[in-house]
Amino acid sequence: MFRALLDTCVLFKPLLCDTLLCIAEEQMFQPLWSEDILDELRRSLLRHGVGKSGVDHRIEQMSLHFSGAMVTGHHSLVEVMTNHPKDRHVLAAAVRGRADVIVTETTRDFPDASVAPYDIEVAHQDSFLLDQLDLDRSAVRRALDRQVSRYRRESRTVDELLGALDNPGNRCPNFAEAFRDERRGWPPR
Repeated sequence: MFRALLDTCVLFKPLLCDTLLCIAEEQMFQPLWSEDILDELRRSLLRHGVGKSGVDHRIEQMSLHFSGAMVTGHHSLVEVMTNHPKDRHVLAAAVRGRADVIVTETTRDFPDASVAPYDIEVAHQDSFLLDQLDLDRSAVRRALDRQVSRYRRESRTVDELLGALDNPGNRCPNFAEAFRDERRGWPPR
């Protein structure tokens, strides 16, 4: 199965993270992360005012639902990585986890020269989601329908989800537009 290492910056954003993981539930790709990535996620969420119990619950649920996502044994590779120093642990985890792609908002931190030896692609979340839509429109549709059906406290429609993904915070305007265009041609449910 196609393997995608999800960087902290895409896991941090709740709707984007949910979208990626709902698509992963459709067996479109195997998500990967490391303890370093989850620790960075934990620190970022706490720093942005998410309560400790909420942070612990989120990470626990991610780990429970994607038990094969954790990459270990990558620390010895960090020192030989040539990408941006703060993201060398990410590339090392991608290499150890045999990732096909790193999904990140900070693509500039992974120059081609640093990832080419490992045959790893680096994709912005918008491009990655577009690729998923191109691969299997029906699976992505099921994933987004399931995603919005899970929101109990703040109910949300798929159109509202697309609006949120389109905003500058989530930075997935091309995916949102392409999905809207796709939906226009689908029969009503």
